[in-house]
Amino acid sequence: MIAARRRAADLRVYFVTDRALCAELGLVETALRAIAGGATLVQLRDREAGGRELLEMARALVAAVQPLGVPVIVNDRPDIARAAGAWGVHVGQDDIPTAAAREIMGADAIVGLSITSEAEMRAAPFDLVDHLGVGPVFGAGVKTDASPTIGLDGLRACAALSRKPVVAIGGVNASNAAACVAHGADGVAVVSAIAGQPDPKAAAAALRKTVDEALAMRSAA
Repeated sequence: MIAARRRAADLRVYFVTDRALCAELGLVETALRAIAGGATLVQLRDREAGGRELLEMARALVAAVQPLGVPVIVNDRPDIARAAGAWGVHVGQDDIPTAAAREIMGADAIVGLSITSEAEMRAAPFDLVDHLGVGPVFGAGVKTDASPTIGLDGLRACAALSRKPVVAIGGVNASNAAACVAHGADGVAVVSAIAGQPDPKAAAAALRKTVDEALAMRSAA
């Protein structure tokens, strides 16, 4: 049986934090404004932070965000996620193996995995993960070590192979989010489309409206 937290994960507007882009409002306030606009999940990502600093950031996010019913998951670091009480972790192809992440986090946790190609999707451990982050779809966004862009056709091909929900990532914003849903994504993961905007709440609201409308259109088709 899938545990309650995993069942409750809503991937429609998946906000990934960025130290520089969240600097003006601060990490927690940026996340809270994104949630007020409709963000459904927050992923803490900060590869510059050391372990102690990352744990402090994770604990602050968990304390502010999870009481609202919105999951916090931590990028790459299941040890930090578990110590902070986050509901999950997201790992990449070169991070800790998914099986180890699941073992550390436990059966109740949300575990996501990055997918950059059809080959990786075919090899995905669907029994261990709850969602797949597929991309970069349009571009690297704020990541400096991103894989080659797969485009909407690549997203569609990966989504067709997936046995779990798919989140489109990489250069996704309000202008192309609907296309991502039309090509098989169940949600969109964004960084600068929320954190880099003058009004994170309004930016999240625009994304949420776009994704909800696109999902409704796909269901009706």
